[in-house]
Amino acid sequence: MKDLSLGMLIAVFEEMFGKGLFWLLVTIAVLITLAFLYVLLRERRLEESRLVRAHFWGPIGAVLAIAIVLFVTSSGLSSMGGPIDIITLALIGIYGGIGLTMWAYVLQFFFGKKKQTLEQTEQT
Repeated sequence: MKDLSLGMLIAVFEEMFGKGLFWLLVTIAVLITLAFLYVLLRERRLEESRLVRAHFWGPIGAVLAIAIVLFVTSSGLSSMGGPIDIITLALIGIYGGIGLTMWAYVLQFFFGKKKQTLEQTEQT
């Protein structure tokens, strides 16, 4: 393991999570990212109120991501051996928080209340 390559990382993650779960997680991450990019391109900006509401889901996403990893890998916090384990766990939490924040933003775009424009308000 002197050389670090993308193929080796994929093999390690497939071994940790199993092929099915690993590729399912990758697919979900790609779909959420594409949906978020679609929303950004469609609106041409970030909606502040929607983003603030989506940020409340970030800590929940971080905790869920860490819990899923600890459950799937059959390990616990007592199994952590060094600084790299803590860094990895922190990164998992960060990415889980970002992912759920993006997902909450996308869901608000598709299922949230539509804002009335000034013209629509004047017509009623």
